Amino acid sequence: MSVVVYTIDPAHSSAHFSVRHMMISNVKGEFTKLSGTVTFDRDNPAASQVEAIIEVASLHTRDEQRDAHLKSPDFLDAEKFPDIRFVSKSVERNGHDEYQAKGDMTIHGVTHEVTLQVEGPTAEVKDPWGNIRAGATAMAKINRKDFGLVWNVALETGGVLVGEEVKINLEVELTRHPA
Repeated sequence: MSVVVYTIDPAHSSAHFSVRHMMISNVKGEFTKLSGTVTFDRDNPAASQVEAIIEVASLHTRDEQRDAHLKSPDFLDAEKFPDIRFVSKSVERNGHDEYQAKGDMTIHGVTHEVTLQVEGPTAEVKDPWGNIRAGATAMAKINRKDFGLVWNVALETGGVLVGEEVKINLEVELTRHPA
């Protein structure tokens, strides 16, 4: 049987992002709480399905004031929109153990199609407790303004405080459901 159903292990998975700050450097952050399921069909990738949920309140950028601002109504509005979601609509093989997962990403209550470039899943291993696990990495770039995240400040020397392009990197450890 080539179809395997996995659960994203929240204790061993994370979602990272980076965005330009003042047009000169990248600020990085992560969301430490994510969950979801992956139904993977190695023989027929088109039958595969991915659903991931990221908890906005779990955002960390190593600066409490910036974290509070990013969780505020100026940006993600964590109170009103507690989750970021991705639900795939199609999965296509794009090389050996590489795939494109196209789907709907919802951020700040706005949904747009996003393509994740996926590496993996890795070969499965058995952990010390008898669970079967695999891992995967997914990357995408989005324009934050497409999702209604438009807050910014013009800089005196030209340019803006926060860039529009956001790079997303998901690192997930997957636990296989019993057959």
